[in-house]
Amino acid sequence: MLDGTGGVHEPYAAYQDWLQQTDASGLRTKAKEAEAFFRRVGITFNVYGQSDADERLIPFDVVPRIISAREWARLEKGIDQRVRAINAFLHDIYHDQDIIRAGRIPESLIANNEAFLPKMIGVTPPGGVYTHIVGTDLVRTGKDEFYVLEDNARTPSGVSYMLENRETMLQMFPELFSRIRVQPVSDYPTELRRALAKSAPPACTGRPVIAVLTPGLHNSAFFEHAFLAEQMGVELVEGSDLQVVDGRVAMRTTRGYRPIDVLYRRVDDDYLDPLNFRPDSLLGVPGIMDIYRSGGITIANAPGTGVADDKAIYSYMPDIVEFYTGQQAILKNVPTWRCAEPDSLAYVLDNLDQLVVKEVHGSGGYGMLVGPAASKKEIAAFKTKLKARPAAYIAQPTLALSTVPVLTRGGLAPRHVDLRPFALVAPDGVRLTPGGLTRVAMKKGSLVVNSSQGGGTKDTWVLED
Repeated sequence: MLDGTGGVHEPYAAYQDWLQQTDASGLRTKAKEAEAFFRRVGITFNVYGQSDADERLIPFDVVPRIISAREWARLEKGIDQRVRAINAFLHDIYHDQDIIRAGRIPESLIANNEAFLPKMIGVTPPGGVYTHIVGTDLVRTGKDEFYVLEDNARTPSGVSYMLENRETMLQMFPELFSRIRVQPVSDYPTELRRALAKSAPPACTGRPVIAVLTPGLHNSAFFEHAFLAEQMGVELVEGSDLQVVDGRVAMRTTRGYRPIDVLYRRVDDDYLDPLNFRPDSLLGVPGIMDIYRSGGITIANAPGTGVADDKAIYSYMPDIVEFYTGQQAILKNVPTWRCAEPDSLAYVLDNLDQLVVKEVHGSGGYGMLVGPAASKKEIAAFKTKLKARPAAYIAQPTLALSTVPVLTRGGLAPRHVDLRPFALVAPDGVRLTPGGLTRVAMKKGSLVVNSSQGGGTKDTWVLED
């Protein structure tokens, strides 16, 4: 919000004027009201692997993160380019594999990848869309310097927090939105439904029937699954509600089974179809992959998209963007060492105390090491893991991430943030919601923003031009 001389960055000018006229105790009261609202509505998440892993409230900060229209226009252009390249890449690796033939990425990166699904070879999803919803994690290191931290192309989560954060801010501070022109995010559910409907399969003969597939009440993101189904006006279903009837995937209703055209699934590939993947899965639908391959249903996102957000593939994204678009990537990657390569592994082992090391297939902040914040004992233990399975890790420098103000007991204080904008992909193009999920490290000095690791969220404002 403030520059190095104590001046205010332009996007925050109007907010700063309002803030100076606002009583600090009143702001804290509003923060408590916001927490009560989240608790009443049930905006929660679960943390796996902990004895007290019941539902928790995600911390919410009432000071918005503000982005100018000019900054957003550049991000929008860069994300659009990246998302199109990802879809082209997925089509290529499941068909002709031209990028491998051209020597731009090694064949082993695909052949040995856990997320690569041989059953998708030769399959083209309806409308040619693999990733209907993409969440791109961005970090900022300077005034006009944004880096892509990772691509979320499987089942990106967090959009419900983006929408509820805005709804909360509108209720808490209506006068702010009359003073500052902020682009709306409320049409996301409508745009999501439109994108899904546009991707209906050949078997669809009328208005597309859409449903959201959830693993169930105990999933960490169940609130979001239920929220999006309600907002789109579609059914929320579990695997037990579905079965194959007359060559279609159908859901149980009070009037019998009704065929589904588009299934927005929040179930991982392995659990999607016990006949084709894990036979012990109770979360999916037996035979759904056979119906999918025959054009009887659209699955969003498509099975096998996880290979595109693999962290080893991430390190090749500048090459992937250039290969499929013919242009240099607008948004830069964070420099990345692939530990599978001997020279890179040697460098990482020698500099663990300065690097961030992540699991190639990891997510949610689990299985990672933040070198500068780790103890000597933690670094020594991680070295052993790295040497045992080097191909399972990548390493990156610890960037000087930007900070935004959060409300603390002592007043406003800086905390590190990232940003996850959400792109919707349909056969007729890519649409980006103006804003996204800003995740913020609630602990002083921390670089870890994941809610599972103690991070919080705040509303993201993109100003009108």
